[in-house]
Amino acid sequence: MNTNRELNYRLFVQIEEDFKRTEIKSEFARYDDIRNGNVEKVQEAVEDIKAHYYEGKGTLSDTLLRNNQYHFVIGTGIIARVCIDGGMKHNIAYTLSDIYIRKCDSCRDPQEIVDLTGVMMLDFAERMREIRKADSVSLHIRRTVDYIYRNLGEHLTLQMAAEHEKLDPSYLSKLFAKEMNTTLKAYILKAKISTAQNILMFSDFPISEIAVSLGFSSQSAFTAAFRKITGTTPLKYRSEHSDEHAFHLNMEKVRE
Repeated sequence: MNTNRELNYRLFVQIEEDFKRTEIKSEFARYDDIRNGNVEKVQEAVEDIKAHYYEGKGTLSDTLLRNNQYHFVIGTGIIARVCIDGGMKHNIAYTLSDIYIRKCDSCRDPQEIVDLTGVMMLDFAERMREIRKADSVSLHIRRTVDYIYRNLGEHLTLQMAAEHEKLDPSYLSKLFAKEMNTTLKAYILKAKISTAQNILMFSDFPISEIAVSLGFSSQSAFTAAFRKITGTTPLKYRSEHSDEHAFHLNMEKVRE
């Protein structure tokens, strides 16, 4: 297909309209901030994007909603690949991009996509910050984190973790808080709830079984902890994310 005629026409129109595309160096500086987990810089970029979203962007569709969706898909795809290059596991990055593209597809207002762009960028940046943080922590803390995830079904305590590392509990507590910016107890609870979110989204296990498998004394104790961390109940969370579960399964079938 010979596109020279249309290309020359479009370039002429851009000159007439004084249209200037975003410089690639500026664009990739934003991607680098996400890759490096620089959440504060990304937050600044998000505010700038919201204020100047249409500046420097080409027109990919005459329909504004579809135009924004196309730009979102392109940007999300690039960010996923940049994060993989930065150390994020490829199945995590691609599945996360699938989830956000699915959310974008369900948007019915162009501004929703502008807002979703910021949410997506910050999500990737925060995950990359955690990856960077994990790379910089001490051997004791890395092993403690591994110990926590291997024993999520237990009623884990600081004493148990300290005995595993053969450290004084007080010393481990201070070291963990210093390197992870949270208490060991809070980290354990967040790890359990994060795991529960994945189980709720991607399985049909009864909530009572999930509670027991993650070491909670009862379903009510699990529900209270889940609400404390997420602001909602396990049942409501599963209901709200059922579409993402179905989409994930469909994507897996397509990739097979």
